[in-house]
Amino acid sequence: MFPVFAFARRYPFVLATLLVALIGGVLTPTTTGVARWVIGGYCALVAARSLYQMIRELLGGKLGLDILAITAIAATLAVGQYWASIVIVLMLTGGEALEEYAANRAKRDLTSLVSNAPREAYVLALPDGSPVGQDMPVEDVPIGSRVLVRASEVVPLDGTLVSAAGMFDDSSLTGESLPVERVAGDEIYSGSINGASAVELVSIHSSADSQYQQIVALVESAANSRAPMVRMADRYAVPFTLVSLAIAGLAWWLTGDPYRFAQVLVVATPCPLIIAAPVSFMAGTSRAARRGVIIRSSGSLEQLHKASSFAFDKTGTLTRGTPELVAAHGIDALTDDELLRLSASAEQGSAHILAKAIQAGAAARGLTLTPPCEVTEETGGGVQAQVEGRRIVVGKESYVAAAVGAFAAPALEPGELAVHVGVDGAYAGSLVLRDQLREEAAATIASLRTQGIETLAMFTGDAEPTARHIAEQIGITEVHAGCLPADKVRGVQELPNRPVVMVGDGVNDAPVLAAADVGIAMAARGSTAASETADIVILPDSFERVAETLAIGRRTVTVARQSIWIGIGLSLALMLFATTGVMPAVIGAWVQEAVDVVCILWALRAGSGALKGFVASSRKPVPARA
Repeated sequence: MFPVFAFARRYPFVLATLLVALIGGVLTPTTTGVARWVIGGYCALVAARSLYQMIRELLGGKLGLDILAITAIAATLAVGQYWASIVIVLMLTGGEALEEYAANRAKRDLTSLVSNAPREAYVLALPDGSPVGQDMPVEDVPIGSRVLVRASEVVPLDGTLVSAAGMFDDSSLTGESLPVERVAGDEIYSGSINGASAVELVSIHSSADSQYQQIVALVESAANSRAPMVRMADRYAVPFTLVSLAIAGLAWWLTGDPYRFAQVLVVATPCPLIIAAPVSFMAGTSRAARRGVIIRSSGSLEQLHKASSFAFDKTGTLTRGTPELVAAHGIDALTDDELLRLSASAEQGSAHILAKAIQAGAAARGLTLTPPCEVTEETGGGVQAQVEGRRIVVGKESYVAAAVGAFAAPALEPGELAVHVGVDGAYAGSLVLRDQLREEAAATIASLRTQGIETLAMFTGDAEPTARHIAEQIGITEVHAGCLPADKVRGVQELPNRPVVMVGDGVNDAPVLAAADVGIAMAARGSTAASETADIVILPDSFERVAETLAIGRRTVTVARQSIWIGIGLSLALMLFATTGVMPAVIGAWVQEAVDVVCILWALRAGSGALKGFVASSRKPVPARA
């Protein structure tokens, strides 16, 4: 009995329609008049409910197709075809239930990404070294606490691994099915599952700022988004309604039989247009979620289908985003190590990926850093700070030159980039770093071209030689180097072929992700700001998912349009056949139900099948973070 009660609570109108039909069937052999009143009265109530909802939607500026269903119910009741009326009502209520089921299924696929949410953490010690040795609610664990993660346990907080090594299942976060090995110093995300051995980590984020909580926010925004395919189907509402009413009215006028009007409208009920497109969207969204891609914006899939240009940030997007310090070049009396030590000390006030690389380079040389003070940072420019009473400026050439005056930048090898340093108002030297190109970058760019993307551009704050070196390796010909965040925004807005999709990951990418027609954030290494402004968030640290997301978006919209046109085509054919009067209204209603099933089954294809034009590289575990 419990499944029945659950069904009744979730889909009350479907159950009510079936019960009314059952009661009508029982009463018909003995009391036909009562059966007519029961079925007819119920159908009239449903029609009135639909009319009320339709009027509210019209007042809200949304055109819909319910007028056809309402007219069909009224016409069949007027000519005494109450069994045809109840079939139409079953189609309406069943269609609503199916749409709700598809939406709930999509939400389950999204929320499965965070289904392993931990509530407690076993804290060994607090940041000050005070022992604890017990479970604590994750929201009460301070940053810097030492946490024990038992075997096969869900990682409760983002942290840095203290143990020598560990195996982690990141599938709930990234969609990757293979476990990943992490070593001491690597970041471990909350929501991943520990392997067969207990490990220790030091928490680096509060519960509210953890990877899990960020994903929860993304899932909620995606789940609450209105499907763009609903709007696409709405565009067919007025012409389809007018054509249907015209055919039905013409059949009535030519024959003089009002029953013919009802026969035509019964097969014109627009459930394929109402349901098929949203089902396609839900199926496509679910498919993306299973691949670790969260689609937040209500119009993103339709925009992806029309996309003509892709623009990319370089560092952390086309490259691994983990640059390594190659050399330090101090000038005058400043030694290389002293230049690096002062620069790394100042960079402690920045969260930029290059700042972390400089600090890692200093740590590798065993240099002791000094806490900075009076730190100021310009996004996309650099950092200024007081270190040991000296004014340190670290950043790109134009930023440092504005502070210390013009200087001659050192020559770089292809693929290298320089971070310049000023000390007490004078140029003090440079730090040379190199970032590695992603292995899957070339194949992904080729896949985008195969899918018909006309323009592929790079926008980066790096120097021209470095940007060109990366672009040439993967086949990008349009390169914009030395860009500030405002330059990126302007450059994307000026790209001629639209819509434009922007792919980025860092703090300085947030404005351009918001400015693009579709913003895609590589969130595994990126910032919260980038993820919050993007329309689509790719959780795995996998660039090939960009091409896969495009393929999913295009397939989803293609299948949705196919479903709509299949529904329109079959309905028009049935309407023309119904004008002959050969098909009784109740038979026509059941035939229209079959059309609904065909369209919905076709729409569900968006959640499966091959992705044309997508070229995937070999599947590998997500590499350990450097």
